[in-house]
Amino acid sequence: MRVLVVGSGGREHALAWACARHESRPEVICAPGNGGTAQLGTNVALSVTDAPAVARLAREREVDLIVVGPDAALAAGVSDTCREAGLTVFGPSAAAAKIEWSKTHAKQVMDRAGVPTARWRSGTRESHSDLFDFVLELDGHCVVKADGLAAGKGVAVCDTREDAFAALAACLNERRFGDAGSVVVVEERLRGTEVSVFAVCDGRRYQLLSPARDYKRAHDSDHGPNTGGMGAYAPATDGCPPLGEVAAQVIEPTLAALSEAGTPFVGCLYVGLMVSPDGFRVLEFNARFGDPETQVVVPLAGPGFLDLLFAAARGELAGPAPAPVAGAAVVVVAAAQGYPAAPRTDDPITGLGDLDGDALCFHAGTARDERGRLVTTGGRVLGIVGQGGDVATARRLAYENLERVHFAGMWSRSDIATLPAGVRR
Repeated sequence: MRVLVVGSGGREHALAWACARHESRPEVICAPGNGGTAQLGTNVALSVTDAPAVARLAREREVDLIVVGPDAALAAGVSDTCREAGLTVFGPSAAAAKIEWSKTHAKQVMDRAGVPTARWRSGTRESHSDLFDFVLELDGHCVVKADGLAAGKGVAVCDTREDAFAALAACLNERRFGDAGSVVVVEERLRGTEVSVFAVCDGRRYQLLSPARDYKRAHDSDHGPNTGGMGAYAPATDGCPPLGEVAAQVIEPTLAALSEAGTPFVGCLYVGLMVSPDGFRVLEFNARFGDPETQVVVPLAGPGFLDLLFAAARGELAGPAPAPVAGAAVVVVAAAQGYPAAPRTDDPITGLGDLDGDALCFHAGTARDERGRLVTTGGRVLGIVGQGGDVATARRLAYENLERVHFAGMWSRSDIATLPAGVRR
């Protein structure tokens, strides 16, 4: 069996690792991959948004399953082009993935499906007065979001009216996020703790994976700018509502609404929840596995993970999800100097050979240079994963192994898995 994983980040390394550990020992191809995926199989250089090139590669290599990782690839129609070529794909169509790449569309789907979410309003530069009025109505306690894809950085959590107006100006006037911020969503600021729920879907049915909690802020105690994610742990059962309730109130009506609209969802539906004493509401949907949550969810899914993806891609999910592996997993991200604004690159990485045998290291921003050295190529460089009987043990092992890794300017948060993430007061 041959599997093609599309993408180059830590999520894709984790997905490739999970596929490679299947008992059938499939051949794994990554496009374009990174320094870590090269150790599992073959890397092929191409753009993740070049849908014809992805389909052509899959046909030439006689690939049995394509797993599409990044949001940009989904929005570019990679899944559509590959399906039209008769290939088996785990990843939603661009129309179904719009639930992520347009936050306005996602809110409309939620309202239509009766999914609990925050009050919201959407607008453009031309209709900014409506957004300003809504900010005043909320007295500045709001969240301002670029409507489109912004690499996890197009969200501003605001405490005051001035904060909110500045965030609106950054999107609409300064064009900080380009076309992704030409439409803006303002929603009421919720109070509680965030948790992420993942459903593997085949268009009609679904199976749930372990819930996870990630840490998006750059610095300890959830300070600093939003990032793509500085760490995560699973299972995040503390404070997570019963998964049956999430399925009944969110996943099932959302899948039904997408199907009724002619855009059935085949792939991973990521549900970002805010949980409070008054219940839970959906913050956002993603149309793919999260990063860095995948790095802790996948190890707990067991060696049958590839079977699950293949069944979903073929519309053949049946029965309950496989029982998760016992224990917990924690990932801590090692970031480059200057991340998230202007990460430094080309620094040699050392110490990976000193990790414990049961520790996992998922590469994100890495590659081999012309001298064969492993070097940094992006902001989030590595994710070190500890596994143990509980979250505390897994956390200790993750940080112990992280201390053995080095590259110039390397930094990380020191409090992953020690406090509730995403608390919005």
